[in-house]
Amino acid sequence: MSDALKHECGIAQIRLLKPLEFYKEKYGSAFYGVNKMYLLMEKQHNRGQDGAGFASIKLDTEPGERYISRVRSIAQQPIQDIFAQINERINKELTENPEYVDNVELQKKNIPYIGELFLGHVRYGTFGKNSIESVHPFLRQNNWMHRNLILAGNFNMTNVNELFDGLVRIGQHPKEKADTVTIMEKIGHFLDDAVSKAYKKLKQEGYSKHECSPLIAERINIAKILRKSAKNWDGGYAMAGLLGHGDSFVLRDPAGIRPAYYYKDDEVVVVASERPVIQTVFNVDFDDVKELEPGHAIITEKSGRVSIKKILEPVERKACSFERIYFSRGSDAEIYQERKMLGKLLMPKVLEAIDNDTKNTVFSYIPNTAETSFFGMIESVEEHLNKKKTKAILAGNGQLSSEAVTNILSERPRIEKIAIKDVKLRTFITEDSGRDDLVAHVYDVTYGVIKPTDNLVIIDDSIVRGTTLKMSIIKMVDRLNPKKIVVVSSAPQIRYPDCYGIDMARIEDLIAFRAMLELLKEADKYHMIQEVYDKCIKQVDMEDKDIQNYLIDLYGQFSDETISNKIAQLISSENIKAEVVAIFQKVENLHKACPKNLGDWYFTGNYPTPGGNRVVNRAFINFYEGRNERAY
Repeated sequence: MSDALKHECGIAQIRLLKPLEFYKEKYGSAFYGVNKMYLLMEKQHNRGQDGAGFASIKLDTEPGERYISRVRSIAQQPIQDIFAQINERINKELTENPEYVDNVELQKKNIPYIGELFLGHVRYGTFGKNSIESVHPFLRQNNWMHRNLILAGNFNMTNVNELFDGLVRIGQHPKEKADTVTIMEKIGHFLDDAVSKAYKKLKQEGYSKHECSPLIAERINIAKILRKSAKNWDGGYAMAGLLGHGDSFVLRDPAGIRPAYYYKDDEVVVVASERPVIQTVFNVDFDDVKELEPGHAIITEKSGRVSIKKILEPVERKACSFERIYFSRGSDAEIYQERKMLGKLLMPKVLEAIDNDTKNTVFSYIPNTAETSFFGMIESVEEHLNKKKTKAILAGNGQLSSEAVTNILSERPRIEKIAIKDVKLRTFITEDSGRDDLVAHVYDVTYGVIKPTDNLVIIDDSIVRGTTLKMSIIKMVDRLNPKKIVVVSSAPQIRYPDCYGIDMARIEDLIAFRAMLELLKEADKYHMIQEVYDKCIKQVDMEDKDIQNYLIDLYGQFSDETISNKIAQLISSENIKAEVVAIFQKVENLHKACPKNLGDWYFTGNYPTPGGNRVVNRAFINFYEGRNERAY
């Protein structure tokens, strides 16, 4: 993706099902869980670079022994920083206490971070400051072991105000109005209630206060707590939690917006945001890693019993298609094929744009996430050329010379690596610097491979704001003097804000929205902006379920191709010599390529939860009123 875009967080959870001595004997270390957590988090580094956090719980500790450990970081390399701190502490304890080295019991008792439950999180901040207080996992502490709650998630809630007000109504005083706080306190409220009820009942049954504690752990119903807590949640989420006494869970939203996968054997239960991460770290097959069904939670009790429980009634599956286009690791077997298909499905429009002149066309991609779609596009070019070659040879009726046949067969797609990102420069330029001349040099180009008679086709996974294209890429490749620059997006036009985890909150940042505004002006229809604003204002106090997305009507005034042509103009400028063309994936082809991930609200405006329409209304109102604010 040429535009910088913050996005999905990543979660990792491990529960060891055997005593630590087992892992020491089989794998040579009682730190097996810590090592695996490092790998799970590092393999998901693509999902978060603003911060990272790690928490662990020891089972069956004695009163007075610390059983919860947590470390968080917002360093430039947060995962490395976290595990450097963990390793430093472990090595310090082992060096100062040699008797710990071969004694797992002493290691568990005295060394932090060694335990049976682990929760990790890698963060991309989409809201608020990137402070250490914003980094997961969050910890809700209590002297009662059962009431300790550690929470981390990949989520955004659209109805934070409603959730906050709900906490106030039940007598709480939340420290801030943020979805992370409201979610933790909501779960914590029902956890407290469940513990209190279990304690009261056990006392009635004649147990002493001391005897109640281990029995409460057996009677806590995690599924019931989650059902009560999540009843009014509106958003996309994969929510992971640990309870102080040893229960754990991961809950996925009912539309399956946010991803979650799990693997279980007799040694370990592991959950992560991505399938290939689990496959790689635990060396298991594709089919061994299961997708957590929407609306369901995987719950592991302190006893080690694992169950999948339906918490919320699943709704129409709207798993995020951006996961497949861009965010998830391309090494996933399904995602790799889907991204190739996205490239293939674009080729008819590309061939049309270059008048089928593949001989005078250079194909390239904008590093690095578009590479797989590029492979698919090239396979389609090769298929086109094979048909062309076959037709030419057959037309010769067997009369062609060997030289003529060789000339026909020799045509290949012209593939070059044209744009090369200067990572050092990109890191140097801060997001709000506004230094256009520096931005223009974020990409270097390869000279000497383009002729003035050539078309240049460059594919990107998506075009969000178009800033880097306009300020850098188009300017740079135009120096190569192609006659036409065809910019291809493997994703459809991004027209609407996201509100479930991707950082697309301001609608005026989206180049498709800006293109639509220009077209309204040119068509003398800009008065429709006022009309849609008035409709949005009337819906401010409505319930989410009654709100409509009237912005769809504005886009409906123009064809997809008309908007694409206007985008091509916006990413170009008057001093660009080449003709610039923009081609976007069709929504129906996106669904064809990614049939299991049909969440397309950023392209179509069809939000999977009622709160989505409220967010798009708020985004439009902010735009109209000139408010530089987020919509959620």
